[in-house]
Amino acid sequence: MTPVSPSFDSFLHDQYNKVFARPWPVIPSALVIAALNVFLFAFDRPWTASDGVRNWGDGLMQAVGIINQPDLLPPSLYSGSVLNLGLIFGALAAALLSREFAVRPAPPNELLKGALGGLLMGLGAMLSFGCNIGGFFSALSALSLSGVAMMAGLYLGAFAGARFTIRENARLIAAGQIPYLSTCEAPPRPAPASAAYRFQPVLGFLLLLTVVGAASLYKQAGHARLGMFLLFGAAFGVVFQRSRFCLVRAFREPFMTGESEHARAGALALTLSMIGFAILKASDLKDAGEWVFPSFWQGSLFGGTLFGFGMVIAGGCGAGSLWRAGEGHIKLWIAVLFFALGASAMRQLLVRTEWIRRLGSAVFLPDEIGWVGAAWSVVLLMALWYLLSGWNEQRKGAGLLKF
Repeated sequence: MTPVSPSFDSFLHDQYNKVFARPWPVIPSALVIAALNVFLFAFDRPWTASDGVRNWGDGLMQAVGIINQPDLLPPSLYSGSVLNLGLIFGALAAALLSREFAVRPAPPNELLKGALGGLLMGLGAMLSFGCNIGGFFSALSALSLSGVAMMAGLYLGAFAGARFTIRENARLIAAGQIPYLSTCEAPPRPAPASAAYRFQPVLGFLLLLTVVGAASLYKQAGHARLGMFLLFGAAFGVVFQRSRFCLVRAFREPFMTGESEHARAGALALTLSMIGFAILKASDLKDAGEWVFPSFWQGSLFGGTLFGFGMVIAGGCGAGSLWRAGEGHIKLWIAVLFFALGASAMRQLLVRTEWIRRLGSAVFLPDEIGWVGAAWSVVLLMALWYLLSGWNEQRKGAGLLKF
């Protein structure tokens, strides 16, 4: 019997399903995110989420008369804000194309946790001069010792947040209730017969065209740089949503389930990002001191601890809160709102009291141990993170390690 050759339409349908009907592998996706971060640094500056979120908070505080900043840029003209908006729209488009978007409510106590977690993330990000992306991932990629201190703080905060979550879940189970599902998991798709199932991909495609069109309008208006930030953000959002790469899971799960894939992905991604940053800096394509924050060690450690606890109870970090908000999670919209307000208020406090000058010092690793020593130090730290995470997963799976 002669095999039937597939039509071009069926071939396209198959390719579409490979991209949007199944999740992308976590580790390759994390490496793509690292490469995007290097390209963004080469284009302008490294990636951070807290900078743009604080701009939203400043705008809200100014709108109600709490602060007065005549030079405050609107969100549409502030690069960090445009990057974040691109991330939200990219995640929303990917969720629609994958038929995974829905307005997803949460119980009142979860909304409260989202608010508290977002507030703590805002406070911690300002102490650390960045969220888990800007203050940890990008800072350590830039060979700033503050990134190491924030990593330690994130683990301390995540440990406390995990213990809180474990005890709360045990209390709910004892009371005959079902614990709230972590928003790290892929949301269910609508029924195939529903209108949402049929029309979401069309809306997602139109949204992507709109983002590209908006970038073109930025260029025509003389803001080509902002148009590129919008496109970079959309690319981050699509990759995050499809892969569900999650730094909350990287720091939280060692103390809960032991699952290590996201921690190992983070270690590999940060290694690749650091290599790219080091090449750009060592070759004088970028200033060596860029993204080296004066927050070692006090600001980064204490800020990282607050941020780590906040991101665990909120269910999303700097980037995770944004792309999950794009999927329609109400809890994460609440978290982003309070993240913005907390960041704005803490920044105002730090500046007015001049505490911002006493958070620590700027330590650039190559100035202390040379370029080779600095690069190898980060590689070894990431290798240790990778190996210990995998070892902990095996021990937890064998029931040998209890937290």
